[in-house]
Amino acid sequence: MILHTLINYDTLRLIWWALLGVLLAGFALTDGFDLGMGILLPFVGRTDVERRVAINSVGPVWEGNQVWLILGGGAIFAAWPQLYAVSFSGFYLAMFVILVALILRPVAFKFRSKRDDPGWRSAWDGVLFFCGLVPALICGVALGNVLQGVPFRVDAGMHIFYDGSFFGLLNPFALLCGLVSAAMLVMHGSAWLQLKTQGPVADRARAYGSLAAIVTVVLYALAGVLLWTHIAGYRITSAIDHIGPSNPLLKTVEGQAGAWFANYLSHPWTWAAPLAGFAGALGALLGLRSGREIFTLLCSALSVSGIVLSVGASMFPFILPSSIDPRASLTVWDSSSSQLTLFIMLAVTVIFMPIVLTYTAWVYRVLWGKVDEKAIREDRGHAY
Repeated sequence: MILHTLINYDTLRLIWWALLGVLLAGFALTDGFDLGMGILLPFVGRTDVERRVAINSVGPVWEGNQVWLILGGGAIFAAWPQLYAVSFSGFYLAMFVILVALILRPVAFKFRSKRDDPGWRSAWDGVLFFCGLVPALICGVALGNVLQGVPFRVDAGMHIFYDGSFFGLLNPFALLCGLVSAAMLVMHGSAWLQLKTQGPVADRARAYGSLAAIVTVVLYALAGVLLWTHIAGYRITSAIDHIGPSNPLLKTVEGQAGAWFANYLSHPWTWAAPLAGFAGALGALLGLRSGREIFTLLCSALSVSGIVLSVGASMFPFILPSSIDPRASLTVWDSSSSQLTLFIMLAVTVIFMPIVLTYTAWVYRVLWGKVDEKAIREDRGHAY
């Protein structure tokens, strides 16, 4: 027996659909509080020392957190090549803006405190704010467009054509999703700052985080209502070949109002994702107001995971629907790599993912504790 046939094709596709969600949620959980700290930086830090305290709260870990984005991009490239082709070409300008922000962020971290000049440091603080807000907004906008369908088509030769524009992505529902993303990460960043700082910085983080948690709940609920009542989803109207070739044109698809909520009716367990989004945000609100640091961060992480995973749960089996040619929509069953490729990737993941998680946990354990403001003032023991 050939080794890769030990796990059948449809099971491998399901596993990699779930792993894609895990990797995207992992990026939102880890790099998310870095981005949230950047958005909060001008508000929680009113003096240079206070801002250095906030920056050093993520100083030892922000570079490692970006690995999750690389893993997610790599998984899309290898496991879902058609998804990679459409998203990275159709969202090219949006991706470029995100990359500019992610490139400027390490420059700002490294250069900010190199000169003892208020104007110099204030300018780089503005860059850190920009580099936190822009990726948070654009990632949410991207998910909002995915839920509505993306204007692409596929011809008989499997050539992909994207017929949209950058400004077409900035539609009202997508912008609402962007605001949900930004509010969610501000809440998450506040939970982190409460855990890692003390004094005025932590107090202000609690105040802004409480507001962000409320805004997250309200905007997430509003987005859900609009998705149910005004945004057409998609459903497959032909037979599904779970182990067939990766050719999206072998099915028929139609748009249907409220279709994205069909999974919640057919599979009640999928309600776990949106319920986690709401419950986690409310738990974070209570934790921020009561000063319960670890509880707040756990609740915030639960909310972020639930909100991100609710997109995939509602759309299954769709990964990227097409708004101009629904038949070309990419699904779990017709847009993956070969069975052998998915099996080899899974074997590598099973070996190396526990190593990555163990090392990450060890790093956070070693670097546990609050940022010492006295050490900041004396310029010792901290990176920035």
